[in-house]
Amino acid sequence: MEYIKVAKAAEKWGISARRVRVLCAEGKIDGVIRKGKLYMIPENAAKPMDGRKGRTGLLLDIEKKRDLLSTKRPLTPGEVERLAQEFMVDFTYNSNAIEGNTLTLKETALALEGITIDQKPLKDHLEAVGHRDAFLYVQEIAKNEVELSEYVIKNIHALVLMNRPEDKGQYRRIPVCIMGAYTEPVQPYLIEPKMSELIATNEARKTGMTTVERIARFHLEFEGIHPFIDGNGRTGRLILNLELIRNGFPPINVKFTDRKRYYDAFDAFYRDGDAGAMIDLIAEYVDERLDEYLNVLGEY
Repeated sequence: MEYIKVAKAAEKWGISARRVRVLCAEGKIDGVIRKGKLYMIPENAAKPMDGRKGRTGLLLDIEKKRDLLSTKRPLTPGEVERLAQEFMVDFTYNSNAIEGNTLTLKETALALEGITIDQKPLKDHLEAVGHRDAFLYVQEIAKNEVELSEYVIKNIHALVLMNRPEDKGQYRRIPVCIMGAYTEPVQPYLIEPKMSELIATNEARKTGMTTVERIARFHLEFEGIHPFIDGNGRTGRLILNLELIRNGFPPINVKFTDRKRYYDAFDAFYRDGDAGAMIDLIAEYVDERLDEYLNVLGEY
């Protein structure tokens, strides 16, 4: 029997690689063989029926799981540190890879330990360190319950673009275009008023929207403004996690292997005005992360 990998099955069935892994872990794909962390799927395996609840049900389930998690015994400092370190390396690798960074996951881990990777650009090393430092900053201000503001966003960006002192933490001063996108970023003179409006709108949405829906819409609209000359994607995903952590959720890691679905979600919003694809993507990632934490605590 011939077998295919998760990425190939995801492409074949038109779903995310992350979703395929979940289906494998739940035993919903016949004939799957697990080798360590890898799943080998029979080439002729049928796409399983999607038994998940609709978007509303999933968003409500996420809120319930968040509330359940908050009632459970806290992890020890050592457990928290171990989980945070593993996540930070994986998040840094994937978020940078989406933007074209060439470091592998293992190379990213080594770079964060101060080891230089032969024949890899210095820029890629600095991007890894900058993203790590930006995530540590996000964790710190979330812990201190600092409100989201333009000042905070610029500080996150300054860490992401640590290797570009002339651009870091500064709104762009020239027009830009995003190749292949269905939206045109705002003109430079509109960035400050649009960012101020976005933050105010995000605050107003706290009544009437679930947390995940609100955060997904902020992410879509932030990337549409495209306030910085570079680093908007990484900064946007860090802000997304800042808002999740501040609201009692674990941070999420949009996988490099899910980048097509991620980009398609932007297209759906700016072409059709439909935020549903991004809401679904973020909701599924949050749901998976909540399940991971509840599993650690023996609740699932």
